[in-house]
Amino acid sequence: MNRGILPLFLLPLAGLAQIDPQRATEFFNEAKTLCEHEGGKLWKTSLCGPIVFADPATKTIATNQPAPEGPRPRVLGFANTAIDWGGVRWTTISWPFLTALQGGQGQVMIHELFHRIQPQLGLFIPDLPNDHLDTADGRYWMQLEWKALSRALDSSGGTRLAALRAALGFRAARRSRFSGAAESERTLEINEGLAEYTATVVAAASSLEATRHAIQQLAKAPAEPTFVRQFAYPTGAAYGILLDAYAPGWTHRIQPGDDLGKLLEASAHIRPQKDVEAAAESYGGLEIRNWEARREVEQKAYVAALRRRFVDEPVLILPPGRNFSFSSIGMTPIPGEGTIYPSFRIAAAWGTLEASAVLVSPDSNKLSVPAPPVIEGKTLKGDGWSMTIAEGWVLGPGPRAGDFQLLRER
Repeated sequence: MNRGILPLFLLPLAGLAQIDPQRATEFFNEAKTLCEHEGGKLWKTSLCGPIVFADPATKTIATNQPAPEGPRPRVLGFANTAIDWGGVRWTTISWPFLTALQGGQGQVMIHELFHRIQPQLGLFIPDLPNDHLDTADGRYWMQLEWKALSRALDSSGGTRLAALRAALGFRAARRSRFSGAAESERTLEINEGLAEYTATVVAAASSLEATRHAIQQLAKAPAEPTFVRQFAYPTGAAYGILLDAYAPGWTHRIQPGDDLGKLLEASAHIRPQKDVEAAAESYGGLEIRNWEARREVEQKAYVAALRRRFVDEPVLILPPGRNFSFSSIGMTPIPGEGTIYPSFRIAAAWGTLEASAVLVSPDSNKLSVPAPPVIEGKTLKGDGWSMTIAEGWVLGPGPRAGDFQLLRER
């Protein structure tokens, strides 16, 4: 099949650094080659589709097909996601993020291309918070599950089955200790785990390479600052590859209400390990417990500092919005108050905000950043954040003394 140079559509902005057309073309061709080689076998539909790279600093974009006329979506350049633009669903990827990677761009692009087709597969569902994975106990059982999954991927026969029983046992033990954990973990594994599984197998040159990469992801996972959202990436890749072995074609049958662990349990004809405490010994349970005990002391102090900054002291309260991006690395729950989202950017009806961190309320109905703001016309600045207020909105007093909030102008 002819895999010649893809058309590249670049919209420049004079006087500033721009997206490199040659590199953009190389990335577009890499994505095209990967998804054409996959050929729609996994999900009965092609992963290929419209892609836009965007640089938020220069406002330049590069697309693999002509860009729609009219205003651009505000999220361009701030998030790796899928958007509707000009009546077409596009994959959008941040150019600074993509070019900062030390390899692995193909996997990132396939991950995001899967998100583009996810709704048509019926596998795009609302996910739920997983605050329990920032506790010592939640992290302990998650790391044991990762270790057992890694052993299963790296073995066969009876050794693999024993490791799978242990992984499912650790999974069940964790979920039994936290109300709602089974559902909240399941939804994120469907949303992000399936995307990462797809990226892992499609970007790999062979099934062996995909397995090795999944093992590497599991090995790196414990080093993440928090597991609240990050857990689903390595877990999804691991369960997906194991399902390939025990239930070929499972991607054609999966439903949005399925649980990857339950699917593997049924297809491998096994039951979770019952004596999980004994099994934990062979997976370094004591070492993990000791590490988590030390981390918990430090984490409590860190969360207390965040609580002072984003809850106890004066804050600026902002309405929610739909077009936002953030880094899932380092997301930190503040019990009873919400979750800290790092590297947060949002473009909403009330304006735009860029912040090193934002507190998102449990119901996602408000955002909070430290006050007081420095006011420069329609621009506000504060500790670690800056924003521009849209016409029709004003700054007013908040519900507590010293607080501020953004309100519609009367």
